Amino acid sequence: MLIYKPEISHIKSTEANAQQISIDMLRLDKIDADISGNKWFKLKYNLKKAKAENKSTIVTFGGAFSNHIVATAVACKLEGLKSVGIIRGEKQEILNPSLKKATDFGMELHYISREDYKNKIIPFQLNDTDYIVPEGGANLLGVKGCEEIITKELQNYDIICCAAGTGTTAAGILNSLTENQKLYVFPALKNGEFLKEEIIAFSSQKNLNKFELISNYDFGGYGKITQELVNFVIEFKSQQSIQLDYIYTGKMVFGVFDLINKKKINPNSKILLLHTGGTQGNTGMEERFKKYFNKQVL
Repeated sequence: MLIYKPEISHIKSTEANAQQISIDMLRLDKIDADISGNKWFKLKYNLKKAKAENKSTIVTFGGAFSNHIVATAVACKLEGLKSVGIIRGEKQEILNPSLKKATDFGMELHYISREDYKNKIIPFQLNDTDYIVPEGGANLLGVKGCEEIITKELQNYDIICCAAGTGTTAAGILNSLTENQKLYVFPALKNGEFLKEEIIAFSSQKNLNKFELISNYDFGGYGKITQELVNFVIEFKSQQSIQLDYIYTGKMVFGVFDLINKKKINPNSKILLLHTGGTQGNTGMEERFKKYFNKQVL
């Protein structure tokens, strides 16, 4: 089992300083190179339950560039479990870096059409020893794990900011907020307003007035990026010595900086940004969107 010891990086910002706003980043990306960020928290109790029920194989779902697929493959190898990934889309002759890493750690891959994937059709007969983990670890056990992200030493922040794909991490964070904290959630999906209902459904209902969904920083939708986002992520690394991913945390951090620049965050606020990992997927994104990286601003 991995050990979680919160690591904080201070984020420098001239505009934030001018407004007496303090920004720190919780480096969940430092937990493990492959089971990075929030992935371990969402898998932790699912894998525990699987082992307690004498299951030997984890079956899960993900896209071709899924960080969850990679994390599941690596975590299962670590825990002595087999892993099977049901992948959205057609099989490619040459695996992208994410899927290659998953297979390197022993994951068996099955490819299904987007329509079948939408309906979560499993293309083989399940065995009694199979245990299903939803896409992204999005279940109540995933939420339970994410409730452990904000420890006591992190309860002095006014605003906690996280990206969202399924709402699982956001629900866990929401459940663990103290009385004076707020949660800003940045969907990585287009038209991500629906995540509000997902977060509410996953939450314990006690802090529903403490979170805000900010859905206008998706940059075209899940797995989509723009030149502006690429330039921001590159400049952020240059200035802060922190690599962001393009799908989740990069969009969220861009959004927070933009809100500060537009003076939409109260002065004197103390902000904690969650780096939810996923940087292993950057190589695949750079290959997929070469046009943006040929024009990058260094």
